[in-house]
Order: sequence, then C-alpha cells, then structure tokens
Amino acid sequence: MAGQGFRQILTLAGVWIARPAAFVLMACYAVAWFVFEPDSLNWHGVAVLATLFMTLVIQRAEHRDTQAIHAKLDELLKADKNARTEMREIDKKDPEAIERLRETSHS
Repeated sequence: MAGQGFRQILTLAGVWIARPAAFVLMACYAVAWFVFEPDSLNWHGVAVLATLFMTLVIQRAEHRDTQAIHAKLDELLKADKNARTEMREIDKKDPEAIERLRETSHS
C-alpha cells in the first residue's frame, strides 16, 4: 500500500501549498537565492520564481473554491433528510476512491 501513502502525501502537499506559509517559504527561498547566488538570478531565475509564485496563487484560488463548494454542499446535505450520511465525509477520501464511488452510484 505504498501508493496509498504517496497519494495521501500528495493530497496533504496540495492543501499545504494553498496556505499563506507556502508564500512565506517561497519568499525566503527567493531571498536566499538572491543572497547566496546573485549571479545565477538572471532572467531564467526570475522566470522560475514567477512560475512558482503563480503556481501558489492558482493552487490557493482552487483550494478556496473547493472549500466553498464543500461548505455549500455540506449545508445542503444537512438540510436534506434523504441524503446519505456517508457522503458527508467523502472529501476525506482519496480522489481515486471518490471516482470509484461516483462510478458505482451512476450505474
């Protein structure tokens, strides 16, 4: 089940990258790069830093949107008496398990 642990690590990494601490870490990385290797911080280096920054911004926006959707759906599940209770905790499962559940519920 090494694949299971790797998938969990990837999921946790995606959640962590959406946090403000990731921006602080990236800024520290950029400062360290400038301090210790200023000669290598050419336009390629700036492009790398810009790519990292944009990746963090996109991940944060995606995470925010996902959390908002989950909050809305949780509220709908609470309001609907016919809703299956196991669906409330589905966001804690791996993406592959969610896909399998969706496939079986559509059949």
